[in-house]
Amino acid sequence: MDRIPRTVGLLLFDGFELLDVFGPVELLSRLPDEYTITYLAPDAGPVRSSQGAEVIATASLADPPPSDVVLVPGGSGTRHLATDPAFLERLAAWATPAPLIASVCTGSALLAAAGLLEGYRATSNKRAFDWVTGHGTDVTWVPQARWVHDRDRWTSSGVAAGMDMTAALIGHLSGPEAAATAAREIELEVRTDPDRDPFAVQYGLA
Repeated sequence: MDRIPRTVGLLLFDGFELLDVFGPVELLSRLPDEYTITYLAPDAGPVRSSQGAEVIATASLADPPPSDVVLVPGGSGTRHLATDPAFLERLAAWATPAPLIASVCTGSALLAAAGLLEGYRATSNKRAFDWVTGHGTDVTWVPQARWVHDRDRWTSSGVAAGMDMTAALIGHLSGPEAAATAAREIELEVRTDPDRDPFAVQYGLA
């Protein structure tokens, strides 16, 4: 992970959650000397988000470029993909060599279903927590967490929580001043406590 800039591979799929992707992208793009971003999908080309916006994936999981950081979003499309063996095999093949793997929201269900969270602590969207935690066989799911960092895995709670996780990730990789600069430039008041999770209480998980 000493290579600069680090390549962040962002996975897209039909039905991805827009803010899961572009919240982190907004922060990472404020540090262009530190991070370059590549958009991948099961097939290269236009990919439609849950909100109907189309984004162009320039690379395919069939022949993915290596990534220093793999980032998997959530969204309605995860429900189908979590039971798609061909997709999960490709996801695992691409992500496993990466020095760092992260997810936002129900993206952690895809990581778990692909075997990428075995032996790790992880969290996810609290509204979908019961569904997400049905994936993986040796995952320690943390019900009350804004995000969880366990060694080379980072997972966040739902949607907007991905921005807090990304700020923490930038701080981990590039230093606290870089994270503060990125947040300041987009006027984001970051939550810095990974255990502060009021939504876990609202959904009866804590």
